[in-house]
Amino acid sequence: MEITAKTGETIIIDAGTGLRRLGNSLMDRNINQYHLLLTHAHWDHIMGIAFFKPLQFGKVSMIIQDRLFSGISTRDIFHEVMKKPFFPISLNDLKARLQFKKNLNKSFSIGSVKIETIPTSHNNGGLGYRFIEDGKSFVFLTDNELGFNHPESRGFDAYIDFSRDTDLLFHDGEYTKDEYPSKTGWGHSCIRDVMDLAVQARVKKLGLFHLNQDRTDDDMDKIVDDCRAELKHIQPGMDVFAVSSGMAFHI
Repeated sequence: MEITAKTGETIIIDAGTGLRRLGNSLMDRNINQYHLLLTHAHWDHIMGIAFFKPLQFGKVSMIIQDRLFSGISTRDIFHEVMKKPFFPISLNDLKARLQFKKNLNKSFSIGSVKIETIPTSHNNGGLGYRFIEDGKSFVFLTDNELGFNHPESRGFDAYIDFSRDTDLLFHDGEYTKDEYPSKTGWGHSCIRDVMDLAVQARVKKLGLFHLNQDRTDDDMDKIVDDCRAELKHIQPGMDVFAVSSGMAFHI
């Protein structure tokens, strides 16, 4: 996930497998300075760091949010990802300038973007983000289970308040209403709960994110069509869609 501030800063959220393609794109656009924020440290959100090609070049600098995940720092987690026998080069072998900063937590700013955070309801904890610039906002809440309170959960009402009146919300939408009962406690949301949150928070656009890996495009099209049909009766002004690779938004 790439966010570009009005003042030019590049903010990256998470370091999953999509980071490889993003790295190639950043190099093609000659963008060499980045800030990296993490939601949490499960494999699908960190394993791309080893394949982020810009880190092989000395002209690149990246400021990385440093915090603890089950007592382990971001730096130490990346060291674990990039060590033998899992990877042939280590974090220390990279030519890019890496800075791990502890002040990129709670509330902070990167360039013209003000950033607020909230702990998510997920196994091993996590953070959700609200990005604010010129009165516009984007909320990113992946791996957030609205129907079950994990230890760090702030509860459904807190996530409504955090998403209130946002222009664009991306929220975990892993399960349908029929699938969710057998997956309760797994750390991901029922789409029905996500719709309720978006309606109560008066969200303008809702993007369903962290989609079930076994779904086809046709499956997702049907889910989106059903959501849109329901919204016509309860909040006709709100748009809903499935977030796919390569999408771009200007807020």
